[in-house]
Amino acid sequence: MAFEARGLVTRMQFGVLLGAGVSMLLPQVANAAAVTESDVTVTTPDGVADAYFVHPTTGTAPGVLIWPDIFGLRPAFRQMGKRLAESGYSVLVVNQFYRNGKAPAPSAYTPKSIEEMRPMASALNETTHMTDAKAFIAWLDKQPSVAKNRMMGTQGYCMGGPMAFRTAAAMPDRVGAVASFHGGGLVRADSPTSPHVQAAKTKARFLVAIATNDDARAPGDKDVLKATFAAAKLDAEIEVYADSAHGWCPPDSRVYNEPNAEKAWARLLALYGKL
Repeated sequence: MAFEARGLVTRMQFGVLLGAGVSMLLPQVANAAAVTESDVTVTTPDGVADAYFVHPTTGTAPGVLIWPDIFGLRPAFRQMGKRLAESGYSVLVVNQFYRNGKAPAPSAYTPKSIEEMRPMASALNETTHMTDAKAFIAWLDKQPSVAKNRMMGTQGYCMGGPMAFRTAAAMPDRVGAVASFHGGGLVRADSPTSPHVQAAKTKARFLVAIATNDDARAPGDKDVLKATFAAAKLDAEIEVYADSAHGWCPPDSRVYNEPNAEKAWARLLALYGKL
């Protein structure tokens, strides 16, 4: 399939990425901030996107845009967004498939099959990544809970990795930190608009956490990323996480690896701590 050919996810990874649809409980945040959460909508050039917004109840905090993996906005990503807000951030978790309709309500959530996801995923591209990113970042900047005097962060999982890279490229003066977890298609050597090339033109700091089996499939990607960011003089932490499979971070994944997920989470907080 075209999406598979672009290196974003393999057919086998589709089969193991999503678990039973019921997210596990993530470890609690020490000294967690009280948060306010709501379902919101964001107008984009292509329509109206549904999203989940959660932020500390008092004060302002740096904005963060989260791009979910190929199975989209669901309870596990709401939980991940809330945990980040409890750590001191104003977080928008988006439904990147809004052009095909709203994400199911949490109470009605069921895993989608590869047949359902294939056309939706393949329809998104560099143009949609950039226009959506601009709309979502602009929406965050209008929220009273978002600190205007601090840069924003963005993070993506699976297909969300390239989206996070391109968010920084689309809004280089607003996005100061970018994280990709088992991201697919970050490096497209044959394309001048490869996400890694576009990201290297920003001033952001980067965290790239790579799954063991993704590295085995494309072992040269990490070296390209390291060389590209070094040449651009950008701060980038790029690591292959031992004994991790594609999709290890979301708690509803069949390959969820809590020790590695917690390591990645700690590195994310260290990255965002510099915003």
